[in-house]
Amino acid sequence: MRGQKDDFGGNRIVIELLAFVQCSCYNIRMKKVIDCAAKREECDLLLTGANVFNVFSGTFEKLDLAVTDGVIAGLGSGYRAKTTYDASGLYAIAGFIDSHIHVESSMLSPEEFARLSVAHGTSVVIADPHEIVNVCGIAGAEYISEAFGRMNWNGVCPLEVKLHLPSCVPATPFETSGAKIGGRETERELKRGLFFGLGEMMNFPAVVGAEEDCLQKIGAAHALGKIVDGHAPALSGDTLNAYAAAGIRTDHECVDRYDCLEKLKRGLYVQLRNGSSARNLEENCMAMNDYNYRRFVLCSDDRNARDLAVVGQIDDALARLVKCGIPVSQAIAAATINAAECYGLKGKGALAPSYDADVVLVEDLQSFRVRAVFKRGILVAENGKALFRFGRYLPAEVNSTVNIRPVSADDFKMQPKGRARVMKIRPFGLATEEEIVPVRERDGDVVLEHGLCKLAVIERHFATGNLGKCLLRGYGASGGAVGISVAHDSHNLVIAGDNNADMARVASLLAEAGGGMAVSAGGKTESFSLEIAGLMSSASAEEVTLRTEELTKKAKSLGIPDGVEPFMTLAFLSLAVIPQLRLTDKGLYEVGECGIRKVPEFLD
Repeated sequence: MRGQKDDFGGNRIVIELLAFVQCSCYNIRMKKVIDCAAKREECDLLLTGANVFNVFSGTFEKLDLAVTDGVIAGLGSGYRAKTTYDASGLYAIAGFIDSHIHVESSMLSPEEFARLSVAHGTSVVIADPHEIVNVCGIAGAEYISEAFGRMNWNGVCPLEVKLHLPSCVPATPFETSGAKIGGRETERELKRGLFFGLGEMMNFPAVVGAEEDCLQKIGAAHALGKIVDGHAPALSGDTLNAYAAAGIRTDHECVDRYDCLEKLKRGLYVQLRNGSSARNLEENCMAMNDYNYRRFVLCSDDRNARDLAVVGQIDDALARLVKCGIPVSQAIAAATINAAECYGLKGKGALAPSYDADVVLVEDLQSFRVRAVFKRGILVAENGKALFRFGRYLPAEVNSTVNIRPVSADDFKMQPKGRARVMKIRPFGLATEEEIVPVRERDGDVVLEHGLCKLAVIERHFATGNLGKCLLRGYGASGGAVGISVAHDSHNLVIAGDNNADMARVASLLAEAGGGMAVSAGGKTESFSLEIAGLMSSASAEEVTLRTEELTKKAKSLGIPDGVEPFMTLAFLSLAVIPQLRLTDKGLYEVGECGIRKVPEFLD
């Protein structure tokens, strides 16, 4: 055996020795847990008097919950423990799992995101750093991973983050992003321990069309036993069959309950989304029934700082499900065990012997107001407040990422040809509609009538000068302009307004701030910097919440209607993988089941 090499060039005897040591340590730990479960030894923690939910039977039972070495040893009575926590009158549920979220969309640093997320009972997030990777490349994912990984509170990381490698960088070839990750790079990166799976495959035309580079990415994930997340709005019939045939596991873009049922029949898990700007939970949960509820999981997708702080995360989604009439047992399953099984999260999703002691204590089964949160048996949050706080990790790679060619008011002029193709916003949704309207010209520019305003996307990575423009209905901005450097998925600057001067001022403000949010109206301007990749702020969650609320209120004063979140709505209008019309720095595109094609802004 001595000196014998394995296929990877390592020393086999060393590998076997390490395996032996690891096995021995596990056996020692297992014996300790068994001894505590059998009441031969004292437990580390005892939660007493709680109404404990059992996801396997769908029932509650008043029990004591014994914890040792970070896992649940047993449930019942008569345990001895070093520490006791009185949970009388509370309901104990396994830690919540957010099955799909972009941390960057909170506009918070990872440290501040964790503080809010954990306080609302979230134990695990499946995070797709798609936004920051489209700006900074793999260095962006490394930043997210390192920032979360540095957190240590009494021996545990309060929020467990499973990082996916973004599958679409860029999402399409119809926009300019800050990085490109092809099939070969995907194969290489997935072999690293950094990534848990492959992020949402948004380029569904490439999947259905069996394009080589796309299949190389999916194939690499399957070869390594990693999950592939999906993104397939309104796909059906043969097109859906083709998408599902690629072995994609989930979809969070179902447009209605019928779409959900078809996806379920093709073997996909349906993610009920409860985001800040896009929420399909109330409509799509109507597809849940006693037979299929184990195939539904909860996700946030995109959740802003205010909603995380005030409204919540998965706890809010649970409350909404129950309000819609979903049985409590099925709602909790969607927040816990379903997601654990979907993603193969061993030891997660249930309160039972050998499972991780990730426990959420809630006050009731209507609001799911969180009283206390335990991570592997350590109290990490109580009474709506995280018990930890960490400093900021801010590497140079994620700073100074906004680089645009200077623009003037004249750059926003649009010369019409008689009729315009208008992008129409749907309140509370991501999909848009196409509308053809007659337009007039004055002084070399289009006349904005009948509630129309302009939408512009400015390339911000390489100062190419690319500037896409179109007309927009449903946003309602009058007498000013609103802009943001968060613009899915390539995160160029996106600006909406009804006059060129204010739109130019907003562009300048965003460039000077290194990215952020800005409003210009009546000769007054206001902005807030998102200096981390132009996506996130290093400020506290409280400051981010306050400043974003102030800017949102100012933007709303321009006449933006209810159902349209001023900044988050803008952030999705350049996402060229969602029907029907989208604007990128390269122009206006029509998105449909047959693919994506560029279309003119004006028709003769």
